[in-house]
Amino acid sequence: MSTEVAEAGRAEAVRQVGRPADRFDAPEKVTGRAKYAAEFPYPDLAYAALVHSTVARGRITALDAGAARAVRGVIEVLTHENAPKMRPLSRLNLGSFVKGTNVDYLGTDQVHWNGQPIAVVVAETPEAARHAASLVRVTYEELPAKLDFAAEEPHAVPQKGNAIMRSAADKGDAHAALAAAPVKVDLRFTTPPQNHNAIEPHATTAFWQGDRLTVHDTTQSIAFLRKHLAMRFGVPERNVRVLAPFVGGGFGGKGMVWAGTLLAVLAARATGRPVRLALTRESVYHTVGGRTPTVQRVALGADRDGRLTALIHTSVARSGGMPGQVTAASRHLYAAETVHLRQSLVDLDLLPPTAMRAPGEAIGTFALEAAVDELAWELGVDPIELRMRNEPERDPLTGRAFSHRMLREAYALGAERFGWRERDPRPGAMRDGRWLVGMGVATAYHPSLIMPAAATVRLGADGTVLVRCGLHEIGVGAATAQAQIAADALGVPLESVRVEVGDSDLPAGPMAGGSAQTASAAAGVLAACDKLKRQVLALAGPPLRGRKPEEVQARDGGLHVGGSGMTYAEILAGAGRDHVEAAVKAGWARFLARTARDGRRWVRAASGAQFCEVRVDADTGEVRVSRWLGVFDVGRVVNAKTAASQLRGGIVMGIGLALSEQTLVDPRTGRVVNPSLAEYHVPVHADIPRIDVHYLDDPDPTTPLGLLGVGEVGITGVAAAVANAVRHATGRRVLDLPITLDKLL
Repeated sequence: MSTEVAEAGRAEAVRQVGRPADRFDAPEKVTGRAKYAAEFPYPDLAYAALVHSTVARGRITALDAGAARAVRGVIEVLTHENAPKMRPLSRLNLGSFVKGTNVDYLGTDQVHWNGQPIAVVVAETPEAARHAASLVRVTYEELPAKLDFAAEEPHAVPQKGNAIMRSAADKGDAHAALAAAPVKVDLRFTTPPQNHNAIEPHATTAFWQGDRLTVHDTTQSIAFLRKHLAMRFGVPERNVRVLAPFVGGGFGGKGMVWAGTLLAVLAARATGRPVRLALTRESVYHTVGGRTPTVQRVALGADRDGRLTALIHTSVARSGGMPGQVTAASRHLYAAETVHLRQSLVDLDLLPPTAMRAPGEAIGTFALEAAVDELAWELGVDPIELRMRNEPERDPLTGRAFSHRMLREAYALGAERFGWRERDPRPGAMRDGRWLVGMGVATAYHPSLIMPAAATVRLGADGTVLVRCGLHEIGVGAATAQAQIAADALGVPLESVRVEVGDSDLPAGPMAGGSAQTASAAAGVLAACDKLKRQVLALAGPPLRGRKPEEVQARDGGLHVGGSGMTYAEILAGAGRDHVEAAVKAGWARFLARTARDGRRWVRAASGAQFCEVRVDADTGEVRVSRWLGVFDVGRVVNAKTAASQLRGGIVMGIGLALSEQTLVDPRTGRVVNPSLAEYHVPVHADIPRIDVHYLDDPDPTTPLGLLGVGEVGITGVAAAVANAVRHATGRRVLDLPITLDKLL
């Protein structure tokens, strides 16, 4: 094929990818036709409510459910004394990967945290279930509990790492280099625990027919949940069907299997009725993990030109669940001569933490990027210039190449668009009436991962395309993105493509986590499309007969060579076929081998530059974010509209991390004292300015379509950019999140 034809083919291949296409699911959502986990009707449906423990650690010595059973409409009260037993988890089963905790719910009289579910009431109505649950009386033998994170910090132990999530690194003697550095900063940061507050609280509707189970669930991991339920309830995996066509927000909290799901399925089995268990907002706080608190130390040493001679980043987080990669960004962002990274954990008698949007990176970049900003103040150097002086050509720890890295370009574009040159570098020098004005920057960084994904693609004789993949629609436009990809791969109009998602009976898709779903599914869809085109080509007559696949272009609803070709309808009609279908399987062995191979060759990540302007009331210390710009290197963007929305959403969540969000735990009892949106403060519309988002849209050559992921990079660096802007406005360096009035007065 000539160079001209090849170039034309490449240009043609991106005609849908990159467009701001409207989401396929928009009409269903805005008209209310979209059904969520707690909305699917079943005949004879019963409702369940949880009873939560009121002690942090101990043993149940008595449980009186008499008053609860006497409530009209109550069907059953399940406790550790009468509930069917669930089977233990096996480490050899991939379903154990998504366990939220190790607790054997209703299988023991042991209590492991304040709020642990210890009974389930099943009734004819949700009101009766909730009322009866409030009447269950429990007495305990209380045991000593470790509840105070700050008090337990001295007892932290090293976090175990693995090939994908490393917890320690050394390059040279960073402590000696720090001691000898002519300019240095050594800071201690803290971040609080935080909880998930998705628009849709967790909910499950479960229905048994003999040993066959159907579950509607608010899950981000359909395939793993299916394996987990099959293992826990002792049925073949093929007998379990998990449905999640729509999920009302998922930021990690719906990736694991929590008590609500398991106990809904248990209650359905015990009662022989379909059972719905929709968690209250408070129950989400008591049964679903959140973000771990941390204590972090970042120490930086530099010569007088600002070249880093030492970078030390250590963290203490909570054990259990997913504490996250707190020091991950420090491995890759700066060309320090010496590096020392350590992550440690403490055990507490609280609900284990879990993934929460950029689990370690969101809070780790707060400490790292605030410390870099403070070093810029010590040196009297512009904070962007300091970062550029230390921008590495290769990975600082391993010397491996970056698969894609355009931070210099992101900062240059951001500085120009934000008006960075207008910033007066003196602290407190910029003012607008009573408001002190500050500008801050920080680097965004999140690793890129590709997971196994299966897919089938069916091409009809009428030119329509059906893509089937067990993806998760958690609010990101997943189906629309895959339709755009398939439309380009097969050369058909976008409106000709339909995508089925959200069902475990579909080919197994990837978990919606790690900013990996779009790229992972794209790999499966593209492979299936390529296989399908080969099948179609084998059926074609002249002028395509005998042509090799690489000689043929998919465009205009068919296959073409130069100026001639055949439509799919013509090819299938000539072959007497009404459709062709191609499928690809997800291979975990291939995934592990590829991940190991790629890890030896390069470092792959999305990155960006966050620009923030704040206004701080000089009298009250009130902080308002007044302007925001994010410029990101996320590889190729599939859908310009949904990608920008994802990046903005991450920034909004990061502003909450910086200024308001914290879960308050009573260190005497282990009880969450602000388990509702009335007391746990997330940003509202009035808190958020216009957020300008730009991306470089330059594909990474090592990934399917050049994708790097946009779901989580948007939140990284946000808290640091806010803190750095506050430092510029007030001269005060706030080291403890959230940045509240008392820390500035």
